[in-house]
Order: sequence, then C-alpha cells, then structure tokens
Amino acid sequence: MPDMRLNIVQRPSPNHDARAEGATDILVMHYTGMGTAEEALQRLCDPEAKVSSHYTVDRDGTVYQHVDESRRARHAGVSYWAGVRDVNSRSIGIEIVNPGHEFGYIPFADPQIAAVIALSQDILARHAIPASRVVGHSDVAPDRKQDPGELFPWPELAAGGVGLWPRQIVSGSAWDAQSFAENLRRYGYGVPPDVDWPLADVVAAFQRHFRPSCITGIPDAECAAILCALLEAVTQ
Repeated sequence: MPDMRLNIVQRPSPNHDARAEGATDILVMHYTGMGTAEEALQRLCDPEAKVSSHYTVDRDGTVYQHVDESRRARHAGVSYWAGVRDVNSRSIGIEIVNPGHEFGYIPFADPQIAAVIALSQDILARHAIPASRVVGHSDVAPDRKQDPGELFPWPELAAGGVGLWPRQIVSGSAWDAQSFAENLRRYGYGVPPDVDWPLADVVAAFQRHFRPSCITGIPDAECAAILCALLEAVTQ
C-alpha cells in the first residue's frame, strides 16, 4: 500500500483523564454507529455525553483528533483484553464513521480504510502494540458491542502491518469446546469465569473478527483451526 499523507483536523473533546500506570499497548477499532459523521463528532466532544476517542476517521479519509494519545479517552467502556480490565487506560481508540447495525450498516469506504491503516501505522510507530492487541470493540466488550463489525476489512489492515490475520490454516485437527474456550483466553479474549458475559457472545465476537462469513456463536472445527493459526503466529 502506498504511503499517504494524513489530513488530521483537531477537534478536541473534554472527555479524557489521566491514564493509570502501564504501557499503552492496545489499539481498539470502533464504528461510530450514528446517522451522520457530524452527529458522531458532536457526541464525542459533548461534555454531557462523557464519551470520547482519540481519533475519528471520516469516509473521505479525514482524521479528527479528539484526545492526545498520552491521555485516557473514554471509548471502550466495560471491557477486557488479555487480563486488562481498564482497557481505556491501556489503549488508543479509533472511531470509524459508519451508521452501524442500528442505522444501516454499510461497507467502509476505500479512502477511509487507507487513512485508518496510515493512522494506525503511525500509532504503532509510537507505541509498542503487539499485533494480537489490535482489536475491535466487540472483541473487548462482546456482550454489548458488534463494532466495527463483519464488514470491517481486517485482512487489509493486517496486510498493512496493522493487527493479525491467520495465513496458513490447517484443518482437521482434534478440538473440543473446552480447549477452544481456553485458546480464546490464551489469545486475549475474556471468557467465563474471568468475565460475566456468556461464552457464546465471545465466540460470536471471534467469528465476527476472524470468520465473518458465518457468525453463530457456536465454535466449530473451522474456528478452532483459525484460532490455532492465530496462536501459532503470536508465538513466532
């Protein structure tokens, strides 16, 4: 993918505070889930709403910065990843303009995804964020969220060095539901009893990210093979 010059517009939000101790080592992708970009921008900057993200990426590729990366934005809510319960303190949040499932989910625009990749590459150059810690909102809050959703082009991001996508998937290996749940935990997902949400929601979030063609909330051999490939990539 060719380099692109980011068009970053400062649109500050008052909704931020100090980070807790610890590295900034998680990158969370969201969709805005509102009717228009301007509605989303207004909400992210509204002190009454008490929510924010570090960045919002519009469909034309314009990037709005709301919160300095050194500060804790309020984008993840009640969430969990790889033992981290205060995901906001450890993460940078990127909102991506899309109406979402509630208002008419649509494919993401090419200029928008190019900007997301370029922005993420810049962020990864500033922070030591492992590929397995580039996640969706639904990955860290599977009982509440579906974003950025099954139309989000995770393979395209991985090709640009942002996040992880399984390459060689070996099917036919033995698996069972218990080992699948344990492997979800090993990868970073919160599974009972570590969290209160149902395992089916976690499986659906995994499928939405890594097997978007069939989201059932029920593990199967294909999911098990994908997860094994991800874990192998993490340990390489």
